[in-house]
Amino acid sequence: MSLREQLSQFDASRNRPPEIVAILKRGNDTVKASGAAGLQIGERAPDFALPNQRGETVRLSDRLSGGPVILSFYRGVW
Repeated sequence: MSLREQLSQFDASRNRPPEIVAILKRGNDTVKASGAAGLQIGERAPDFALPNQRGETVRLSDRLSGGPVILSFYRGVW
């Protein structure tokens, strides 16, 4: 099973309420329409630093020096 298929299966299993699905879709559509949709698959992200969940500054280049990185952004608890 490909990663895309695994992610689709995982997403389907989350049982989000319809109103949350609608909010997420509107947000995605707004970002895509703005032209600031982010990176394409395989494109290298520019270096940046952001606070993690403990408030510690994390720099992408520091993490990449240890190998591949998966980024996960979240806005908090729904």
